[in-house]
Amino acid sequence: MKKNYSNIFSLCEKIIRKTVDSLRLGKIVALPTETVYGLAGNAYSLKALKTIYKLKKRPKKNPLIIHYCNLKMAKNDVLLNDNFIKLYKKFCPGPITFVLKKNRKSKIKSLANANLETVAIRFPNHKVIRSILKKINFPLAMPSANISSNLSPVSALDVFDEFKNKINIIINGGKSKVGIESTVVDLTAKPRILRPGIITSKNLKRFISINHTRKNFEIKSPGLLKKHYSPGIPVILNKKPNNINYAFIILGKKYKMQSNYFNLSKKADLKEAASNLYKTMRKIKKSGYKKIYVMRIPNIGPGVAINDRLKKASK
Repeated sequence: MKKNYSNIFSLCEKIIRKTVDSLRLGKIVALPTETVYGLAGNAYSLKALKTIYKLKKRPKKNPLIIHYCNLKMAKNDVLLNDNFIKLYKKFCPGPITFVLKKNRKSKIKSLANANLETVAIRFPNHKVIRSILKKINFPLAMPSANISSNLSPVSALDVFDEFKNKINIIINGGKSKVGIESTVVDLTAKPRILRPGIITSKNLKRFISINHTRKNFEIKSPGLLKKHYSPGIPVILNKKPNNINYAFIILGKKYKMQSNYFNLSKKADLKEAASNLYKTMRKIKKSGYKKIYVMRIPNIGPGVAINDRLKKASK
């Protein structure tokens, strides 16, 4: 028999109104985006922000991404520049986050941006969150809807697994299409990718120059902590298991399928593999496997983002 979840809802006008009312009161809701599901709260409300950090058990030094429907409201909170405009015109709305200098007149509470002089902003491309953003006059602080350092959720049921009934509204928008978090690009100086995503360095370099020097930098956006994206069991990279009780994540047709093998993409399509990564890791954990082994994933295109998530999951 199909289980009913009292806090998971399909999108309709009634739920939109209920969600908007909750957000205006400083409450937290879970919304789908094209990347992953997020915990959404009013970025201008200290009450909402404190609740987000408490629910996620998130370190205060880890800033939140602020979500907007369009440029009009974003101009109130950040200082735009030419590189931003070029990328915005090409990739927005979409799975890309921009780190920009904070406008001194911004109403964004300093807790949301970890007391930095910068803000990470995004313009999501999913009908559910866009329908909500169009109804409110404040942006949404919205990290992934999971306990800090855990796997990000790509479905409403994933969110429920993380928080049960601690969130009153989880809107079901289907499986997140992209399946991994947004690309983050720092545009406060010479552009630098802080977190790889489905929009790759090659995509960005068609429009702006990218600084590839690697050096220590302050945590300006999510995804920069060393341990992240953990499925809750050990992840061993670039190795094949010697025990059928351990799961093996594969790609393409190099290995013949066995009961403990999980293929991210039979066609070896890295975009498809990224979309299936978190879903597969959750499935493995729920199936009772004690370890996850992963074959070597090509470090090109979306493979760079996959390897970034796997490396941090293996910490």
